[in-house]
Amino acid sequence: MARRTLLSRGVHLAMLLCRPVTLGVRGVVEDGDGGILLVRHTYVKGWHFPGGGVEPRETAQEALMREVEEETAVRLTGTPELIGVYLNRRLGERDHVLFYRCRQWESAGDFKPDMEIAEARFFARGDLPDDLSRGTRRRIAELAGEVAISPDW
Repeated sequence: MARRTLLSRGVHLAMLLCRPVTLGVRGVVEDGDGGILLVRHTYVKGWHFPGGGVEPRETAQEALMREVEEETAVRLTGTPELIGVYLNRRLGERDHVLFYRCRQWESAGDFKPDMEIAEARFFARGDLPDDLSRGTRRRIAELAGEVAISPDW
């Protein structure tokens, strides 16, 4: 029995090493006036929702809360609402993004640009930047009911 369990764990580990699934989180942080928080990275073009990868031993919600605060100096104070799970085919066949709506938050200080995030700020929905990332633009249109929900990020 122990040999079988050990073999099963070994096969599972080999599968993870050969075919890893990656998991990321993104959040639409909304202000009271209908504005949304976006970030501009230093290493990729366009504006994006704040977020990032889920670390070992971290829940998706914990990752979202950590990433939003690290990237924007905004601390989420309420429970984020899961909007959907998306496949990010641009990063591989097994990369998934959990997308959350965040309505309760507070300032965690002043935003300071760093090596990862060049800018973070709220935009009115009617005054969004032209260079939104494709996934960000799609999610905004879905939330507004302008397009059908896609399973792809």
